[in-house]
Amino acid sequence: MLYRQLRADILNGRLKPGSPLRMGALCEAYQVSSGVLREALPRLVGQGLAVSVPQQGYRVVSVSAEDLMHLTEARSTIEALVLNQSMREGGIEWESEVLAVGHLLDNTAYLDGNGDINEEWQEAHGRFHSTLLSGCPNPHLRATAASLRDFAEVYLSWSRRPGEAQSRDIAAEHRAISERALAHDPDGAVAALKRHIELTAQLLL
Repeated sequence: MLYRQLRADILNGRLKPGSPLRMGALCEAYQVSSGVLREALPRLVGQGLAVSVPQQGYRVVSVSAEDLMHLTEARSTIEALVLNQSMREGGIEWESEVLAVGHLLDNTAYLDGNGDINEEWQEAHGRFHSTLLSGCPNPHLRATAASLRDFAEVYLSWSRRPGEAQSRDIAAEHRAISERALAHDPDGAVAALKRHIELTAQLLL
């Protein structure tokens, strides 16, 4: 699927931040029709991976330190609130889902054979965070948290740099969040979640 190919190429840096997504060049590079491409590009915009510029077409989203700091602050604030409500309102079914998706994420390889971020890990990672927040009964809060996380996806992927393995244990970060959430420890769970979100920003900055 073209959308998945473009998404992977953006997240793994093969399509650079701010670079133009020209119809002709992309159709030739991916061997697809312009109609197929026109369907894929708006989906990238919806996920915050591309932008549509009037009279200029599409571009890969640009990044900046200021935007990253603002996004990190917003995610930390909103996701902490939603997680608190999930722990308070989520029942046995929510706990079971958190446990299951945490196990899946913990047993999915972060990198693929080419050294790129594994698409299966990306999907499991997204499910992990959305499941953590799914116990919140307020759909508007859940939607806001999901939207912010979509926009953060590009930073999450581009934060992987040489030496990252020595500076963080991302699997341990996820385990800490889920363990504290399942223990219904709001202070511990929120602190672990905020550390997880903020460390990505710190590594990039």
